[in-house]
Amino acid sequence: MSKPPAGTDASGWPTSLRRDAKILGLLFASTTSMIGSGWLFGAFHATKIAGPLAIWSWVVGAAIIMLIALCFAELSSMFPKSGALVHMSHASHGNGLGRIWSWMLFLSYVAIPPVEAEAIVTYANNYIPGLVAPGSGVLTIVGFVACAVLLLLMAVLNLLAVQLLLRLNNTVTWWKIAVPVVTGMALIVSAFGHPGAVHADPGGYNVTGIFLALPAAGIVFSFLGFRTAIDLGGESSNPGRHIPMAVIGSVVLGGAVYILLQVGFLAALRPSDLVHGWANLTFPGAMGPFAGLAAMLGMGWLAFILYVDAYISPGGTGLMFITGGSRILYAIGEVDAGPAWLTRLNSGGIPWLAVLVMWVVGVVFLLPFPAWQLLVNYVTSITVLTYGLGPVALLVLRRNVPQVKRPFLLPSANFVAPAAFASSNLIVLWTGFHTNSVLMAIVAIGFVVYAAWFHFIARRPAADFGWREISWLLPWFGGLWVISGLSDVGGGLGYLTFWPAVVVTLTWSFMVMAIAMRCALVAEDTAASMARMSGYDEDLLFIDTPPDSSR
Repeated sequence: MSKPPAGTDASGWPTSLRRDAKILGLLFASTTSMIGSGWLFGAFHATKIAGPLAIWSWVVGAAIIMLIALCFAELSSMFPKSGALVHMSHASHGNGLGRIWSWMLFLSYVAIPPVEAEAIVTYANNYIPGLVAPGSGVLTIVGFVACAVLLLLMAVLNLLAVQLLLRLNNTVTWWKIAVPVVTGMALIVSAFGHPGAVHADPGGYNVTGIFLALPAAGIVFSFLGFRTAIDLGGESSNPGRHIPMAVIGSVVLGGAVYILLQVGFLAALRPSDLVHGWANLTFPGAMGPFAGLAAMLGMGWLAFILYVDAYISPGGTGLMFITGGSRILYAIGEVDAGPAWLTRLNSGGIPWLAVLVMWVVGVVFLLPFPAWQLLVNYVTSITVLTYGLGPVALLVLRRNVPQVKRPFLLPSANFVAPAAFASSNLIVLWTGFHTNSVLMAIVAIGFVVYAAWFHFIARRPAADFGWREISWLLPWFGGLWVISGLSDVGGGLGYLTFWPAVVVTLTWSFMVMAIAMRCALVAEDTAASMARMSGYDEDLLFIDTPPDSSR
């Protein structure tokens, strides 16, 4: 009896992911994950919060995400596996933190496709009334069903082989880049010879709005897609080279598009749109801001394109986040942080049961957060928490396994990593106390359930839980929640005004990072973990000479 082909089981079904993804496919996977509903709504909400200073909100947002992305660019080149974000946490702080982080990552991914589906339905409500409740932006029952069907369509498309999926995405991404660029330029041209609104209501905004808009307007949310290239690492033909290029390139490309759009949006506004101030900015068709502006300015052709794009841009982003989230679930199954059936593949090499889970849980997420901006706040907060581990893991691996080959080596990592960690914590602070309270409650409940399962149902030894390695999470999460509660942002008590809260958060961030480094695995355990996960030779990983900390 002949042996089955490599990478398949006895029945011919794939047992491993296919490495078909090229550099353009990975770059566009991350780019299309960025240019989604954020571009349709972000400039409008940012303008209401920060006025003309909203341009700087996008600049600051891109800079913060670039700091974080640079850390993950080096890490991803060391873990050329799909769902690499899961594997990084195991290597730095062991299986206990890895399992907790795995499910936090899943929560950050699974909520994004519902956001994109809600964006589509919200735009559609302009010409199909009854999908969104007037005034509140909350989905009606019909709107909820429409979102569930859209999510199902995204899931079905995800069952294509990865090469076909990325080829489809490449076509969509060219459109998704072209339409925002044309929109931004058309709105800027429309401003020539007309009185602008940039100088109206100068007392209606202040500098703090630049930072408060980052989570509240969906600016940080708009940049979160850089990680999709990392999630597809196990399907890249040359992950060590392609993933860092795609991660960094997507942030640069997305940042340029978003800044152009914000400039165009501000240029197209008229003083009459601001009779009630920046915070109450309104104009006909504001439920679909860019299309509404285009129609108001007599550019019916652009309004038509934007209403079409309101399906394509969010749809493409939702599609790719179901792809990324299913790979996170695949990795969860691989490292025994979840059921092994999450790794089952269809004939195209796609983890189809993981895709199904993404759809089912995504529909559930439409229930507690039935409005675009509410869901954006949650996604931003949980995601930047999961990003916070990246800078910590980077420094741990620099210390523990300095001799491992790094196709991309981040310059000045000892400065960039702490800055990235502190920046992620500032985003959590600016998200507001109410949202953070919901987030911390979800994390706490999940942790208690996991601990109860580990000790009382699975009856695993307490020594295997990793209490020492996860002990730094309590001061990190608990400290952020307390600082958020003392601040004056999003329902806090107001004992700390904006800038004192920033100083306290920065100070606490550096203290927590020092604690996290002390709680990390020792070098031998990191080497053993990487040997198990990535196929490294443990004897070559670990050496007795001290690591080079000057790089």
